[in-house]
Amino acid sequence: MSLPKFIIGMMFALAIVIGWSYFDGASAGTILLRAIVCAVIIQAGYFLLVFAMIGTTTPTSADKAREADRGTILNKVAEGEKLSARRSLH
Repeated sequence: MSLPKFIIGMMFALAIVIGWSYFDGASAGTILLRAIVCAVIIQAGYFLLVFAMIGTTTPTSADKAREADRGTILNKVAEGEKLSARRSLH
């Protein structure tokens, strides 16, 4: 999950908690406390999710990454187009 999606989802979750607390008749302090606790739980969950995703991936050697990048670049080049650092002047 990307960070912008996470932030939007977190804002919706906090809005739901705040609305629920308000309609439940909670005091302003209780509403604030519930919102803070909810935000901390969501942040901890996101951190653990990202940590688990990083922990389960296998490291890729630099040579394999370079070859993969080179392959995607070559696939995008049109037939007959030359790959060079020189630019024509005409």
